[in-house]
Amino acid sequence: MLLLIDNYDSFVYNLARYFEELGVEVEVVRNDAMSVEEVIGRSPEAIVLSPGPCGPDNAGISIELVREVLGRIPLMGVCLGHQVFGGGHGGARRQGPQPVHGRVTPIEHDEGGAETDGLFAGLTTPLVATRYHS
Repeated sequence: MLLLIDNYDSFVYNLARYFEELGVEVEVVRNDAMSVEEVIGRSPEAIVLSPGPCGPDNAGISIELVREVLGRIPLMGVCLGHQVFGGGHGGARRQGPQPVHGRVTPIEHDEGGAETDGLFAGLTTPLVATRYHS
């Protein structure tokens, strides 16, 4: 079962549907509805942290959860969920000069190609991605 932590964002149900379309069993839980221990007790195969309207420090159990399960349970963060990874480990973030909604932008990375098995394996640099920030 994939546990999807809802950081109070309506997009969480789009994410749930996408995973379900791939045949994944999904359980959606609000970021303040369970303790970290209760989440771990559910034995999720993976955890996804959703977007949300706040910053990482106001995302319920999200930071504590990442600190507790990092390296033991596969994690993925979307928007705010991704910011939690850095925020939970002393990373800095800053607000961009303006929101960007649906803009296609080249993203440069230092991995890729057939010789790597990292996150960007098989992808060219730059790769083209759609940005959505608010």
